[in-house]
Amino acid sequence: MDAGKSDDVAIDGISALGWRLLRVAAGFSQRDVEKEIDDIMQAHISMLESDARSLSEQRLEQLFELYRAELTDEQIDALVRNF
Repeated sequence: MDAGKSDDVAIDGISALGWRLLRVAAGFSQRDVEKEIDDIMQAHISMLESDARSLSEQRLEQLFELYRAELTDEQIDALVRNF
């Protein structure tokens, strides 16, 4: 991923810790995500962040877009690259 290019993020390559850090950095609790995205439950987020289960590519894209709206490209780059 080029620095400053959050469009280039391979969402299927984001680690469980990376997903958790993106959520927290974007200012969302697991319950907040549940309220923002239809048909996603807190348990789904918890399993994704604990690496116990992944979500469909469509759900991952929705989740990433939710977080991306609240973060800068530099923040996303730092979290995805380092975690």
